[in-house]
Amino acid sequence: MTEEIRKLVIAGSGVAGLSAAVYAARADLDPLVLEGDEPGGQLTLTTDVENYLGFPEGVGGMELILRGKEQAEQFGAEFQHGSIEAAGLNGQPLELSLSTGDTVYTWALIVATGASARWVDAENEDELMGHGLSTCATCDGAFHRGDDVLIAGGGDSAMEEAVFLAKFADNVTVVHRREELRASKITADRAREHDDTEFARNTELVTIQGSQEDGVTGATLVSHPNGYPREKYEAGGDVATEDFGVGGVFYAVGHEPNTDFLRETPVDLDKDGYVQTADTGDAWATTATATDGVFAAGDVMDREYQQAVTAAGTGSMAALDVEDWLESAAEVATDSTEPIATEADD
Repeated sequence: MTEEIRKLVIAGSGVAGLSAAVYAARADLDPLVLEGDEPGGQLTLTTDVENYLGFPEGVGGMELILRGKEQAEQFGAEFQHGSIEAAGLNGQPLELSLSTGDTVYTWALIVATGASARWVDAENEDELMGHGLSTCATCDGAFHRGDDVLIAGGGDSAMEEAVFLAKFADNVTVVHRREELRASKITADRAREHDDTEFARNTELVTIQGSQEDGVTGATLVSHPNGYPREKYEAGGDVATEDFGVGGVFYAVGHEPNTDFLRETPVDLDKDGYVQTADTGDAWATTATATDGVFAAGDVMDREYQQAVTAAGTGSMAALDVEDWLESAAEVATDSTEPIATEADD
């Protein structure tokens, strides 16, 4: 038997993947978009997006994703359920083994699988995510003007979110499970400069109160002078419990890039698993990796900004980079429908 070789496969259907799909489809690259285990990515957890260009009245996160998918399909992008479980990236064509059991061959791959925010496993977080519970202060902070808000975390990202939220909230409480913050001194000092920012050390969040209709209305905290109170709380130990009235809760305990399928491949990942793009030396930026035919876009390669608009920008960049690469790579056939032999032909 023979297998079709795609010109381009895009892994991920969040903003980065959809932007890449629109650009690639308009360039007649006939992209196949693998929607992943969570189609639409992190933006589907956001009820309203107010800072995306072109929507002065705001737009729902799911609506923005669905409109992006419709736009990509309009230009000829093909969508398929499933995610990449293993990837053979040592030569052309690239071989992708999917969660559906299928194997896909392609000349080029754009990795736009995103980074998933870590949750703290508080009661009701599934119900309230996107309804007063958020993993992105710069996305949702403006919805909490005049509120008291709570941030779970103790690293640099938690301090940065505290500084940002202090612009809007009446009071910001940072909850950290240990006495010492993990944040650098300079970022912690910036957060401490705000009179309305408080720190609850040796404290953890165990329950979030509220509803999807009313949003977040409160939180239950546990504390212990020796830190890590949740472990003691769940074991029935002696901890202090406090119900805390807040109008918003923000998780700032880090992100996990969705790159497990790349760990045994030649694609370079940094110590936290984010995709490393290549150093071209003659371009201010590139989405190409050091692995031939593999490109990256969105939060999976951007640990700094992680915004919908920047993800969309890198998605378009990746599609343009792929188009240039396909035109210039001598070893890549111009006709992506050229079949290749599989083991069954032997």
